[in-house]
Amino acid sequence: MLFQRLAGNDLFSSLREMQRLQDSLNRVLSSAPNHSAEYPLVNVWTSENGAIVRAEVPGIAPEDVDISLVHDTLTIRGSRKPEELKEGEARYRHERGFGGFTRSLQLPFGVEGDKVEAKFASGVLQITLPRAEAEKPRRISVVSES
Repeated sequence: MLFQRLAGNDLFSSLREMQRLQDSLNRVLSSAPNHSAEYPLVNVWTSENGAIVRAEVPGIAPEDVDISLVHDTLTIRGSRKPEELKEGEARYRHERGFGGFTRSLQLPFGVEGDKVEAKFASGVLQITLPRAEAEKPRRISVVSES
């Protein structure tokens, strides 16, 4: 049916119709809740002193996030609750997902677990992970034997 409509139209109308079809397909494919296997999205910075992890968790309350550290693996778990509809309301568009999530990251070094800090601001969770003293790089002096 689409191809019949495309064949009967001029080139520009056909291109517009194809763009509408592409937009519709993109909406359908991207509307699945948490369609990415990697959620939440994170950025990780490391230095000789430790690591900083920033995770995007918009719409999630800090009390709905659980952070755990086992050896060198950081795990972020949480849940986004569905938005409640008021009486007489209907969803017009639903793109933001809801439900539980888990994201684990293996760190490149051991961490001082009792010094880990987590802060939450503007939908971004920041976790500061100090490197374990035994894991910090040490400068070794070279001594001349002459």
